[in-house]
Amino acid sequence: MTDGSEPAPDVALDLKRYARIGLDEALLCGGKTDEQIITILDIVASNLVSMLLTRLEPNVVEAFPEHHRRRLDYDPLSRTGWYGEIAPARPTIDVAIVTGGTSDLRVARESGRTLRYYGHQALEINDVGVAGLWRLLERIPELRRVRVVIAVAGMDAAIVSVLGGLLGNVVIAVPTSTGYGVAHQGETALAASLASCASGVVVVNIDNGYGAACAAIRLLNSFGGRLT
Repeated sequence: MTDGSEPAPDVALDLKRYARIGLDEALLCGGKTDEQIITILDIVASNLVSMLLTRLEPNVVEAFPEHHRRRLDYDPLSRTGWYGEIAPARPTIDVAIVTGGTSDLRVARESGRTLRYYGHQALEINDVGVAGLWRLLERIPELRRVRVVIAVAGMDAAIVSVLGGLLGNVVIAVPTSTGYGVAHQGETALAASLASCASGVVVVNIDNGYGAACAAIRLLNSFGGRLT
C-alpha cells in the first residue's frame, strides 16, 4: 500500500500527534526492515507531511527509491534524516548542547538535529569534559544565556554535576555508552547522572539524544507556548 488510503500491514502512523503534544511521530528505523521503512515513507509522502527518522543507517538510505532519497536530508554521524520540509529556524538560541568529549558527538548531533527539525537552533560546545575543567568554565557565561542545557557525556558523566552546580538553567543529562571497562556501555554514566548531588538535573536514557531534545522542546513549549 503506497497511497495512504488504508492501513498497511504492521504500520499505523500517528499523523495527528503534533496537534496533541507539540511533537510529531518520529520513525525509529532500528529494528525495522527496509521495506517497512519505505512503506512508512510512502504514507508520509502521500499525506504531504514531514517526519524525523532516527537510527537510520547509511546502507538503509541506499536502499531507498530515488524519489525518497531526494526528499531526505541525511546526516550519517547522528544517523538522522529529515524527510520533507522542516520548521524554519527561530531567531533565538534557547538550547545549548555540551559534550564531555568528541566521542559523544554522535549522540549530541542526534539532539541537535531533532531540535533543528522543530526550528530550534542550538549552541554546540564540544569536548569540554572535566579532565580539562578550564575548557568548560570559560564557556559558562554563554551557557547562562540559554534556557536549557543538554549535557552529553560518557565515562563517569562528571560534567553533568558540574553544570548542575554552576547553572540555574534546566539541565538535561544524556549519559552515553562512551568509556572503557566499568563504564559498562553507559550504565556508570547513567547511575552517576541519576545520583548527581546537583538538585533538579533531568536524566534520559543512555545514548538518547532524541529524547533529550524532545524534553527540551516540551519545556520550551511550556515556557513560551506551543510551536505553530
